[in-house]
Amino acid sequence: MDAPSAPRAFRAADWAAGLSIAGLLLPEAVAYSGIAGLPPQAGVIALLAGLLVYGLLGSSRFAIVSATSSSAAVLLAATTSAAEADPAARLALGAGIVVLTGVFFLIAAAARLGAVSNLIAKPVLRGFALGLALTIVVKQMPKVLDVQTAHSDFLRLAWELIASAGRWNFAGLAMAAIGVALLQGLGRWRATRALPAALLVIAVGIALDLAGLCRQWGIDAVGTIDFRLAPPSLPALSREMWLRIGELGFAMALILYAESYGSIRTFALQHGDRVSANRDLLALGVANLASGLFHGMPVGAGFSATSANEAAGAQSRAAGLIACGVVLLAALALLPWIAHTPEPLLAAIVIRAVGHMLDPGSLRPYFSWRRDRLVALVAFVAVLLLGVLDGLLTAIGVSLLLLLQGMSRARVSSLGRLGEGHDFVDLARHPEARAPAGMLIVRPETALFFGNVEAVFATIGSKLAQAGDIDQVVLSLEESADLDGTGIEALCDFAAHVRQRGARLTLARVKDRVRDLLDRVQCEDLPPSAYAAWSVDDAVQQAGQRATAEAAVIPAAAP
Repeated sequence: MDAPSAPRAFRAADWAAGLSIAGLLLPEAVAYSGIAGLPPQAGVIALLAGLLVYGLLGSSRFAIVSATSSSAAVLLAATTSAAEADPAARLALGAGIVVLTGVFFLIAAAARLGAVSNLIAKPVLRGFALGLALTIVVKQMPKVLDVQTAHSDFLRLAWELIASAGRWNFAGLAMAAIGVALLQGLGRWRATRALPAALLVIAVGIALDLAGLCRQWGIDAVGTIDFRLAPPSLPALSREMWLRIGELGFAMALILYAESYGSIRTFALQHGDRVSANRDLLALGVANLASGLFHGMPVGAGFSATSANEAAGAQSRAAGLIACGVVLLAALALLPWIAHTPEPLLAAIVIRAVGHMLDPGSLRPYFSWRRDRLVALVAFVAVLLLGVLDGLLTAIGVSLLLLLQGMSRARVSSLGRLGEGHDFVDLARHPEARAPAGMLIVRPETALFFGNVEAVFATIGSKLAQAGDIDQVVLSLEESADLDGTGIEALCDFAAHVRQRGARLTLARVKDRVRDLLDRVQCEDLPPSAYAAWSVDDAVQQAGQRATAEAAVIPAAAP
């Protein structure tokens, strides 16, 4: 009796979750279209493409793939910089960027680049998210206050809003504030889980507009939503324009995957699920390609929608497919009603959706840890000063430069034996440790690669020159899982330099890939016996035995 009931329970839970999140996702899709500066149907098309494709191809049972606030803001910045004020050109460029985003995802999936999101450091994402949330909130205020502005960048827009305080529509401001409060309060009320708070708030707003109250208060509604699925097609762009938006598509794919896989991985860890990064790359690629061909928005697995799906009790990807069907029916039947949604209420939905990112405390750990403070602050300030897209690219560039700077530092520790045990530690941190007589033991503190290997061996050479009478050098390679061509050449040159000084080089903690590489290289000064030892202690004993054997041979050969 019990065994057959479980699948039915799962199906019931997925139906409940799918119906619940559909009521949340449709208003959000229309709202995010406004963030991107696109017609409302662009968000609906993206929602349908994301739900359908990820429901069929994705690996997470909770992820909801749809338009997100961050991708919408990035798309607006990208199309504004490339097409300026031409609506038709912006629509075509937006579709082209989304298509290229899908293509980049598919290339990454084919190359199995599941770790591509690691190119964006977490501090960059946190600083970017905080700056983005502030930018999105400020950009919603002209709709709320019913004022015309000439600028779209954060600082000048904020100043224009302050300067126009005498022309604010306080009825719209009150409606938005009440909308945010209702969304916040109803979202915490368990009784509204079956009927999302956003849908209830939208229904109240539609009723107010139909009653004529919004017109009396000077509050505009969304207006006509023309939802028609034209045949899929590529936007008519010149070759030069495709090349120009290529970098924009790459940036979009990077931020979408970082955001998406962060959401997917968070809920997978919470529930002990297994997910496939490369499979999700494929799903996101097909979803964005489909959305772009139908002139929709970019899609990703946003945290708020995925969290709502998990909270609604979803048990499989069927919840997303059910939501897709409900959204399609609603789009065909309810969009004429949604056209009566007051603009301040759509702004309230957007502000509520990005509310979890408006937390300066998310940057606090980096200050207490004294790590990556500069990167997080650069990301935050760059978004406010340079705009969403340029700010993101600047923050990514700074984080990669700081990474390369850290990796290129020639940090080398001199090691000594701690007490009578087998542990070898940094002499600078542990002055009580002692290095064996006539022996220099060194360890590079970063992985060797072409950017630091010459400096590392120059530092070791200086230590060797300062050490005086040294006949054995032990080099620990525990930080280097592999070596590039420059690293191999530098290692062989250093081994020859040690031999010319009348000493011997022994390698310790050599990884298997490096051992296989050295076997192929067959360096004359690095025979297999030079890297046979596994630990530093083994290498020291081997070097000591060799020195003892050589010392015994020399007196015997003297007569």
